[in-house]
Amino acid sequence: MKQILVYSDSLTWGIIPSTRKRLSFDDRWPGVLENILNENERKIRVVENCLNGRRTVWNDPFKEGRNGLEGIEQVIEMNSPLELVILMLGTNDFQSMHENNSWHSAQGIRSIVASIIKSPIEPGMPTPKVMVVVPPLIQNPNGPIAPKFEGGERKCVGLSNEYKAVAQELECLFFDSSTVTSSSNVDGIHLDRDQHHVLGKAIAGIVSEVLG
Repeated sequence: MKQILVYSDSLTWGIIPSTRKRLSFDDRWPGVLENILNENERKIRVVENCLNGRRTVWNDPFKEGRNGLEGIEQVIEMNSPLELVILMLGTNDFQSMHENNSWHSAQGIRSIVASIIKSPIEPGMPTPKVMVVVPPLIQNPNGPIAPKFEGGERKCVGLSNEYKAVAQELECLFFDSSTVTSSSNVDGIHLDRDQHHVLGKAIAGIVSEVLG
């Protein structure tokens, strides 16, 4: 059985916009991905490591443990062997308490990829390929989380180009989720159920080619 690690935040955790509820595994895009990959008698396991509020390399001043760089090497070690690591982070870099722009977030992704590459793994196990996924852009934050993401739609402009440059430099796979979907109209941040299915299907097409 081959394993894929998805390292992400609440967009992938499956929070239902403007609630604290969670979509089922089969309705979250990693679940959609796993189900599609396992058609035709494949044996693929998609491991989710998704934490609400996770940034790339910044701390949350109100909640501990939201720095995505901290502990990533141990996450790789504990889940090895891995064929692929899919990173979809960055949205929380643009919360109102941070004055980051898209370049800053891309540098955060760069740091995480570098840590994945040098993660300690057991002898003979492969260093996993890395796929950088650009999250859907923030659009007009609404509802209870609006103050937390105020100004985020301005800060994240240009995110795809910045991520793509880092992915090309580090020889990572690259996918911009905004080419197939967008953030929910309900809160402007997360993904609705149907958007998870669209994203999972799109990523499955790329991953299928990688796995052969």
